[in-house]
Amino acid sequence: MINGILNVYKEKGWTSHDVVAKLRRIAGQKKIGHTGTLDPDASGVLPVCLGKATKLCDMLTDKDKCYEAVVLLGIETDTQDISGNVIEKRSTAGIGEKEVQEVTAGFKGSYEQVPPMYSALKMNGRRLYELAREGKTVERKARRVNIYDLKILETVLPRLRIRVHCSKGTYIRTLCHDIGKKLGCGACMEELVRKKAGQFLIENSLTLTEIEKLAEEGGLEKAVIPIDEMFLNCPAVRVKKEWKKAACSGGVLGQEAVSAEADTFIRNQEQVRVYSEAQEFIGIYRYQEEKSVYTVVKMFYLEERD
Repeated sequence: MINGILNVYKEKGWTSHDVVAKLRRIAGQKKIGHTGTLDPDASGVLPVCLGKATKLCDMLTDKDKCYEAVVLLGIETDTQDISGNVIEKRSTAGIGEKEVQEVTAGFKGSYEQVPPMYSALKMNGRRLYELAREGKTVERKARRVNIYDLKILETVLPRLRIRVHCSKGTYIRTLCHDIGKKLGCGACMEELVRKKAGQFLIENSLTLTEIEKLAEEGGLEKAVIPIDEMFLNCPAVRVKKEWKKAACSGGVLGQEAVSAEADTFIRNQEQVRVYSEAQEFIGIYRYQEEKSVYTVVKMFYLEERD
């Protein structure tokens, strides 16, 4: 079984589920999961976890994202993107670059964003998009999201090309909709490309066609990023041979069970990468200074079935 992460470039027309299904056929294993849905009309970075790395799915989904999007002013749709049904068209006369700059700048920082009806969020056990397709609209609670940066890359009215660096859970089509609302003309999202998801960059991503070719040539594992590379910011320690079994079962490890580099200082509550003496990655532990022990956070060593 392949264990690790593939940085997939999701092309337009594919759902995130389609990507996973295709990779299951390519890799010949069932245990595969993606780390954050991209709409079918969107393209860009979609990290996919294989084997033991599926334990990382939630952790990678939580990372911040970077997008480039095209905002189309003057048109509102029920899905908040160009694929939806047009609700209203308004004139963009009188709106210039100055107004656009002022309004977009106002979205930097945190703001309360109401999730769209056409989304995978659940309410009373049902996906919102299922209710929307039935013509139903329900009240949604606003959620605080963070826009770390928002730049206008190009202005050719009624279109704006923007770059957004944001927190997890941010709906870019809703951001486009909200920009249009502030401008008083309405707007929808015309294009979307995810450029970055956590540490995964679009320039390092591979299309499904490229991944399939690698598999046919016997080189698929070369494209798989090892699990422990997701934790390179954590100090590494080695568990001594006689304590390996305890470590691999998630047991508490005393200071006598591990060794670190001579110049490595482990701080209280700091997470560490735990390896065997043979450099096998076991998992992530946290150091508890008050008891001078390491306790398990996430285990990756145990063998799992397909």
